[in-house]
Amino acid sequence: MYGKAFAPEYQGALTTLSVNSSLTDVLEAGTERLRAAERAGEHGEAARSGLAVAEAHRRLGQVKDADRAWKASYRTARAAGDTAAMAWALWSGGTLARQRGAFPLAWRLLRLAAELGESAGDIVVRGYSLAGMAETGRIQGDYAAVTALHEQLLAEARKRGEARHTVWALEGIAQIHRNTGAYDTAYAMFEEAAEIAARAEDRRGHAWALRGLADIVSVRDGDADRALELLSEAELSCRAMKLSGALAYNHKMRGNVLYRAGRYEQAREVYAQALAEFEAMSEPRGRALSRLGLVKCLARLGRDRTETAADLADLARALEHIGLRHARRMVERARTELGLTATSEVAR
Repeated sequence: MYGKAFAPEYQGALTTLSVNSSLTDVLEAGTERLRAAERAGEHGEAARSGLAVAEAHRRLGQVKDADRAWKASYRTARAAGDTAAMAWALWSGGTLARQRGAFPLAWRLLRLAAELGESAGDIVVRGYSLAGMAETGRIQGDYAAVTALHEQLLAEARKRGEARHTVWALEGIAQIHRNTGAYDTAYAMFEEAAEIAARAEDRRGHAWALRGLADIVSVRDGDADRALELLSEAELSCRAMKLSGALAYNHKMRGNVLYRAGRYEQAREVYAQALAEFEAMSEPRGRALSRLGLVKCLARLGRDRTETAADLADLARALEHIGLRHARRMVERARTELGLTATSEVAR
């Protein structure tokens, strides 16, 4: 039995904040509490308030502010001798590094966070940090290395009845199944995640689950209209909570659905919108994936083949530079789909 979802990153005086609180509200409350704690010399409280500030900035796509905030939280926690708070700050920094496409840094910070969390006896930050490592590996396409960790964390979350973490683990494993072609298994897991998130009032987790379901409905069933309905429902939560990153990925998926349905003009517009959103938040992975969708749309709309091939070659380099291990396969699939060869079109 799962209880109501909660946000353990909102700590100290901010524990009254909901997992569904608007990020602008979180940022305002966190900043106010941080300043009050600093004036009172309450270093531990300042570190924990700073964590909420860092996470609000990160999820709003304000990368530079998020980077300053998590580092300040870490320094304050270290000065206070609060090992658990240090671990939470490192978790935030590692999550930001992954969002920015700095995968080696993400691995390093998240591993340190897990170690500090374990030494502090904080099983929640340890679990979140291990989950961050698992998600980093999954995004990079290293499924063999992180599938077992996803499953371990799912079992731990189910045992504790922690809805939010259960939803995260289900969605991660579902994404791996989806990317390896096991659509039915992926759909069932996304569906379970959506049900648990809805009962636990976890709007963020529910929005991501709906995005996953939309993807499967589109690619497996060819039902673009139903997929777009699911994405529209998810978008309501993204906008209500000011989830900039989740909204951009929602739009990128909308582009995918439209493209698969042969609605290339509409897809082009949506991919361009997603690209602008990812550029605004300095999110290289989302930016590259949106560019890939945009290049494919333009090719379908009659763009010169040589220019398309050159763009795909440039994207292959960009994706590999980010550290996405399956980048070459993604671009090769695009070349095959568009009737291009790897080199001849560029050389013409």
